[in-house]
Amino acid sequence: MLTGVSFVMVEPSHPGNVGSAARAIKTMGFHELVLVNPRHEAVLSHPDAVALASGAADVLEQARVCATVQEALGPATLSFALTARHRDLGPPVCDMRAAAVAASAHLRTHLHEGGRVAIVVGTERSGLTNEQVSLCNWICHIPANPDYSSLNVAQALQLAAYELRYSLLNERPDLLAPAPRQKQEPASGAAVEALLVHWEQAMISIGFLDPDHPKKLMPRMRHLFAKAALTREEADLLRGVCTAMMAQSKSRHAGS
Repeated sequence: MLTGVSFVMVEPSHPGNVGSAARAIKTMGFHELVLVNPRHEAVLSHPDAVALASGAADVLEQARVCATVQEALGPATLSFALTARHRDLGPPVCDMRAAAVAASAHLRTHLHEGGRVAIVVGTERSGLTNEQVSLCNWICHIPANPDYSSLNVAQALQLAAYELRYSLLNERPDLLAPAPRQKQEPASGAAVEALLVHWEQAMISIGFLDPDHPKKLMPRMRHLFAKAALTREEADLLRGVCTAMMAQSKSRHAGS
């Protein structure tokens, strides 16, 4: 369903924002960027756009350029005008999270019938006109600080893309979860025991542990290492720390 969403920038004036927008939507798994009557004719190859697109050059290169908002919204079956300004007249209003839920439901039901969703943002200076807003099905806002709710257009698209991704992938929690850690060999029981012996020696060498009055320090360390579920590499690393501690302590005592 990620392929069923397009992000429309109306009359962008700064090439850097176009590049930033390409990067913003790609980080959330989207790829369709649409520009309406951009100020710079060659904006897609402008050095500022290319530089700020960073790893999203493919999104930038494939961006569709249209003459009018009507043309940009031609394929859309559900569209949201992203704006912070209150409108006396116009489509119904929702926040971005509600829009994302509605977009997800729309695509789930209609994607195979050609259903598509468009998120529309206006110019950097003045946003969308009332006429442009009226071409969309919904007015959508990001609930930002009411005393300073103006967002850069690329930032607004980043937030919109995040909410859309979260909603669209909600049925696939495996795709929303953090990437699993690379599998590493766990430390064996013998390796942990050897670490504990080494750790005790190191703490004695620096005066942190009194062998005549150890109290519960070593049982607590054992519990800590068990809870950490150390890998073999981590156990070796900690033993290296122990060796360095003991060497430093020996050198200090020799000097005195």
